[in-house]
Amino acid sequence: MRIYAILHRLIFLFILSNLACNPGQEEASADQRPNIILFLVDDMGWQDTSVPFWKEVTPFNRLYRTPNMERLAAQGMKFTQAYATPVCSPTRISLLTGMNAAHHRVTNWTLQPDVLQPMETDHAKLIFPMWNVNGVVADHETPQAVLATPFPKILRENGYRTIHVGKAHFGAIGKSGENPLNLGFDVNIGGHAAGAPKSYYGTENFGNTPEFEGTPWPVPGLEAYYGQDINLTEVLTIEAKKAMDAAIADQKPFYLYMSHYAVHTPIMEDHRFYQKYLDQNMDTTEAKYASMVESMDHSLGELMDYLEERQIEENTVILFMSDNGGLSAVARGGTPHTHNRPLSSGKGSMREGGIREPMLVKWPGKVTAGAVCNDYLIIEDFYPTILELAGVDDYKAIQTIEGKSFMPLLLGQSGETDRPLFWHYPNEWGPTGPGIGAASTIRKGDWKLIYYHAGETFELFNIREDISEENNLFEINPTKAKELAQELSQYLKSVDAQMPRHIKNEQIVAWPGDKFTS
Repeated sequence: MRIYAILHRLIFLFILSNLACNPGQEEASADQRPNIILFLVDDMGWQDTSVPFWKEVTPFNRLYRTPNMERLAAQGMKFTQAYATPVCSPTRISLLTGMNAAHHRVTNWTLQPDVLQPMETDHAKLIFPMWNVNGVVADHETPQAVLATPFPKILRENGYRTIHVGKAHFGAIGKSGENPLNLGFDVNIGGHAAGAPKSYYGTENFGNTPEFEGTPWPVPGLEAYYGQDINLTEVLTIEAKKAMDAAIADQKPFYLYMSHYAVHTPIMEDHRFYQKYLDQNMDTTEAKYASMVESMDHSLGELMDYLEERQIEENTVILFMSDNGGLSAVARGGTPHTHNRPLSSGKGSMREGGIREPMLVKWPGKVTAGAVCNDYLIIEDFYPTILELAGVDDYKAIQTIEGKSFMPLLLGQSGETDRPLFWHYPNEWGPTGPGIGAASTIRKGDWKLIYYHAGETFELFNIREDISEENNLFEINPTKAKELAQELSQYLKSVDAQMPRHIKNEQIVAWPGDKFTS
């Protein structure tokens, strides 16, 4: 009996010892769930990098220096056909809700509450619908807004520390969606209603100076860095590391939304990287822009180094993405609409330059290092994918999730080759150029159809054969155009999408499929 008592005692001590080392099954399980970083860049074009996302290296790839993007691509998977929307807020709302922009109706960029954008109220040809100008919200009372269950809220409810750093641009001034803390984030650093900073410089208090008091552009909450010779991109990186430190100390997995204001205007050089581009005899505006790109890349490297130093690299997923195509129509040096070549046009456009983005994913032990995926996906796909990465498969959202998980692509499986993707922009951005203006678009397989609202006209391209969208095949292949137009119409009607009206007769712009009925 004494032997049994001794054995019982030893077993008890063994169990007690293990409990001390592993304090609770729930915490042990949580520790194994991956940390997730979504590194979102603002206005970064498909070509604003030394990483080639095409079949060949281009002059733009040789111009920019992004060694940490190269590092991430070597350690993870490169996506050559990742899509967002033509402008920022629609992308960010689709990311947050898993809905297509046609469905959530935040189809243009948000800022002022309850009103259309100024450029939409005096258009020469179209009367624009009252879209959801107040963005995404967390309450049932706000009109002209989309009420949804943001995925950070689901992550938080499942034990994640959710961290927002940088640009938010989810909701209008004074509305609940203005503050990321109302949308499922535990921490908000620098995020508010505006989609751009007044200044990138600590010496200018990031715009928080008397002359700009009362304007929406100064970045909030960074008083500790006022007066310092430091760039906003660097500050946000420092603060992101502090927030991750706190999550690690609390033994919680974290979701970090590293949402840089860079490389959005104002184009202001990062002094750390500027001179080298001037020395290459670059246009001064383009040299400033290139320094902003390298500054963003340096931030990526700082975060990757941090993960290695904290020994959590192997249990952290990094997703890299941009919110729309690279700015090219205005504010850049050189010839407009050329900064994303071989892609046509840029930000604000339904052409490839306005919607195709640089995307990278690193998932140690799961994603093959150096892999390339040529299947296409769209921004709303991030919602179900991130939840799946976190192991959250039993969740409820009040909205219909239209995004599809790209987990199979991460694991090397083939995607849907004929899945339709949709874009809808019944709005006015401001500048003019190829593909810019109110339009609806479908991409299915190699084919892409753009329907322009003002003239009720079409462009049809075979993207595989004509990545630069130089050859409009609408007249040559009316059968394919009709097929795509009808599918586009069917989708838009299914989500009750908004359409503008013509000023000349106040008639609603025809559905694209209806143009083929006569």
